[in-house]
Amino acid sequence: MEKENTAYETLFVVDLTPGEDAVKALVEKFTSLIAANGTVTEVNEWGKRRLAYPINDKNEGYYVLVKFTAPSDFPAELERVFHITDGIMRSIVVAPEV
Repeated sequence: MEKENTAYETLFVVDLTPGEDAVKALVEKFTSLIAANGTVTEVNEWGKRRLAYPINDKNEGYYVLVKFTAPSDFPAELERVFHITDGIMRSIVVAPEV
Protein backbone atom coordinates (compact mmCIF):
# COMPACT_ATOMS: atom_id res chain seq x y z
CA MET A 1 0.00 0.00 0.00
CA GLU A 2 1.36 3.42 -0.96
CA LYS A 3 1.87 6.04 1.74
CA GLU A 4 -0.39 9.05 1.52
CA ASN A 5 1.31 12.41 1.15
CA THR A 6 0.34 15.24 3.49
CA ALA A 7 0.82 19.00 3.00
CA TYR A 8 3.47 20.64 5.20
CA GLU A 9 5.21 23.97 5.60
CA THR A 10 8.67 24.59 6.96
CA LEU A 11 10.20 27.90 7.94
CA PHE A 12 13.91 28.05 8.66
CA VAL A 13 16.32 30.85 9.51
CA VAL A 14 19.87 30.69 8.15
CA ASP A 15 22.85 32.39 9.83
CA LEU A 16 24.24 35.21 7.66
CA THR A 17 27.74 35.16 9.17
CA PRO A 18 29.37 32.66 6.73
CA GLY A 19 28.39 34.76 3.72
CA GLU A 20 25.90 34.87 0.86
CA ASP A 21 27.25 31.78 -0.92
CA ALA A 22 26.89 29.66 2.23
CA VAL A 23 23.32 30.89 2.71
CA LYS A 24 22.38 29.98 -0.88
CA ALA A 25 24.04 26.57 -0.46
CA LEU A 26 21.99 25.81 2.66
CA VAL A 27 18.75 26.93 0.99
CA GLU A 28 19.55 24.70 -2.00
CA LYS A 29 20.49 21.79 0.27
CA PHE A 30 17.16 21.83 2.08
CA THR A 31 14.97 22.46 -0.96
CA SER A 32 16.74 19.55 -2.70
CA LEU A 33 16.28 17.31 0.35
CA ILE A 34 12.57 18.12 0.46
CA ALA A 35 12.19 17.59 -3.30
CA ALA A 36 13.94 14.21 -3.05
CA ASN A 37 11.49 13.02 -0.38
CA GLY A 38 8.31 14.74 -1.52
CA THR A 39 6.99 17.43 -3.81
CA VAL A 40 7.88 21.10 -3.33
CA THR A 41 4.87 23.28 -4.12
CA GLU A 42 6.34 26.68 -3.24
CA VAL A 43 9.65 28.19 -2.11
CA ASN A 44 9.35 31.70 -0.72
CA GLU A 45 12.65 33.31 0.27
CA TRP A 46 11.80 36.18 2.60
CA GLY A 47 15.43 37.22 2.67
CA LYS A 48 17.44 39.03 5.33
CA ARG A 49 15.30 40.13 8.26
CA ARG A 50 15.79 41.34 11.78
CA LEU A 51 15.16 38.68 14.44
CA ALA A 52 12.55 39.28 17.14
CA TYR A 53 15.26 38.51 19.71
CA PRO A 54 19.00 37.82 19.46
CA ILE A 55 20.02 34.22 18.77
CA ASN A 56 23.66 33.47 19.61
CA ASP A 57 24.33 37.23 19.76
CA LYS A 58 23.06 37.70 16.18
CA ASN A 59 20.26 40.11 15.30
CA GLU A 60 19.60 39.15 11.66
CA GLY A 61 18.93 35.98 9.70
CA TYR A 62 17.85 34.80 6.25
CA TYR A 63 14.27 33.47 6.30
CA VAL A 64 12.98 30.78 3.92
CA LEU A 65 9.44 29.33 3.77
CA VAL A 66 8.93 26.07 1.86
CA LYS A 67 5.53 24.48 1.22
CA PHE A 68 5.60 20.80 0.26
CA THR A 69 3.82 17.47 0.33
CA ALA A 70 5.54 14.38 1.70
CA PRO A 71 4.89 11.08 3.51
CA SER A 72 4.06 11.46 7.21
CA ASP A 73 7.44 10.09 8.37
CA PHE A 74 9.54 12.69 6.51
CA PRO A 75 8.97 15.81 8.72
CA ALA A 76 10.66 14.14 11.70
CA GLU A 77 13.72 13.38 9.56
CA LEU A 78 13.73 16.93 8.17
CA GLU A 79 13.67 18.39 11.69
CA ARG A 80 16.53 16.07 12.70
CA VAL A 81 18.64 17.30 9.78
CA PHE A 82 17.80 20.95 10.62
CA HIS A 83 19.01 20.42 14.20
CA ILE A 84 22.35 18.88 13.23
CA THR A 85 23.19 21.35 10.44
CA ASP A 86 25.52 24.23 11.27
CA GLY A 87 24.16 27.53 10.00
CA ILE A 88 20.49 26.86 10.76
CA MET A 89 19.50 29.20 13.59
CA ARG A 90 15.84 28.15 13.97
CA SER A 91 13.42 25.90 12.12
CA ILE A 92 9.88 24.59 12.33
CA VAL A 93 7.86 22.10 10.31
CA VAL A 94 4.06 22.20 10.55
CA ALA A 95 1.06 20.65 8.85
CA PRO A 96 -1.24 23.62 8.19
CA GLU A 97 -4.94 23.26 8.95
CA VAL A 98 -7.20 23.08 5.97
